[in-house]
Amino acid sequence: MAGNTTGNLFRVTTFGSSHGTALGAVVDGCPAGLNLSREDIQAELNRRRPGTSKITTSRGETDQVEILSGIFEGKTDGTPIAAVVYNKDADSSAYEPFRDKPRPGHGDYTWTAKYGCYDYRGGGRGSGRTTIGHVIGGAVAKKLIAQLDIKVVSHVTQVGDVKAKHVAYGHIEEYASKNAVRCADQKAAKLMEEKILKTKEKGDSVGGVVETIAFGVPAGIGEPVFDKLDADLARALMGIGSVKGVEIGFGFKLAEATASATNDEYYLEKDKIKTTTNTSGGIVGGISNGMPIVARIAVKPTPSISTVQKTVDLKTMEETEIEIKGRHDPCICPRVTPVAEAAVSMVLVDHLLRSGFINSRRI
Repeated sequence: MAGNTTGNLFRVTTFGSSHGTALGAVVDGCPAGLNLSREDIQAELNRRRPGTSKITTSRGETDQVEILSGIFEGKTDGTPIAAVVYNKDADSSAYEPFRDKPRPGHGDYTWTAKYGCYDYRGGGRGSGRTTIGHVIGGAVAKKLIAQLDIKVVSHVTQVGDVKAKHVAYGHIEEYASKNAVRCADQKAAKLMEEKILKTKEKGDSVGGVVETIAFGVPAGIGEPVFDKLDADLARALMGIGSVKGVEIGFGFKLAEATASATNDEYYLEKDKIKTTTNTSGGIVGGISNGMPIVARIAVKPTPSISTVQKTVDLKTMEETEIEIKGRHDPCICPRVTPVAEAAVSMVLVDHLLRSGFINSRRI
C-alpha cells in the first residue's frame, strides 16, 4: 500500500494499526553520530499517549518504545533506525458491531471502498493511534534540528468557540505544559477544559485549532516550485488524522487584507535581515526567510460519539443506526500537539539536509 513513507533525504516509513500487534517507524537518512537514546523517543511518546487526563481516552496504553536498530553505543550509526511500540490494551470486541456498518466521520466506508479488506478494529491503519510512527520520526528529527538551535513547539489555541487570547510566545512550551489542554493561555485553558467535559457529558465531541511554531529556522530552505517549504509543511500537517485545514502565517485572513497592510518589510539588526511583521509565517516564495515559521491546523471533532447515528449495513445494503461505545477522546487537540511538532520537524530536517545545513553523512 502506497502512502506510508514521507521525506526525500530524511525518510520515515510508519507501520502498524490500532488493534494490531504493534506500531512503529523506520527512519532512514539520519546522519551518523547523533546522540540518541530510547529516552529521547519515549519522552515524545509520553506526550502523545492516551489516558493522561480526564479529557483524553481512558485506553490504558503506556506506549513503551523498543529500538531495534540504527543506534550503537548511544549514537546513530547512519543505518535505518527502527522503533516499535506494542499494543497492550486493545479491546476489539467494542468494534464488532461495526464490522459492516461504517461509522460516520471515520474512514470505514472509504477504506472499504478502496481496499475491500479493511481492519475495522479501532479504525485499523486509519486510526489516530498510527501517529505513534509520526512521533517516533519526529523525535529523531527534533534531536537533529536541535543541533542548529531550532525549536518546534505546538499549543492549542482554540477549542470549539473558546479561543486563547494572551499567549507569551517565548514561553509557549512552559505554559502549555501546565494544563491538560496544552494551551499557553491559562485562563482560556480552564474554559477549554470545561467546554470539553460538558461536551463529553452529552456524548459528543468538539474540535479546535493547534498552532505550531518553529523558532530559529535559517533563511534559505525550501525547494520551489513543487517542493516549497510551505507546500511540504501543509502536506505533512494534512497527513495527520482529523486535520481538515492548514494555514501558514495569517493564512485565510490575508484574503480580506491589502498588501500595504500585510507585506512584511525588511530591516537590519546587527547585520542580520529581519522583518518588522510576520504575516507570511516565516516563508516567502516557498523559502524560509529566517523569521519564526507559524502554521495552524483545524482539527475536527473526534467522530466516535455515543449519540445514535445513521449509517448503511454494507452486507444487507439497508439503512440502519449505530451507537458507538468505548474509549474515545472528547477532543483530540491536546494529543495532536506532539504529532504536529513531529510533522513539522520531519519536514524541516528533510529540507535542511537538502539545502546543506545538515551534513547528510555524519554530525
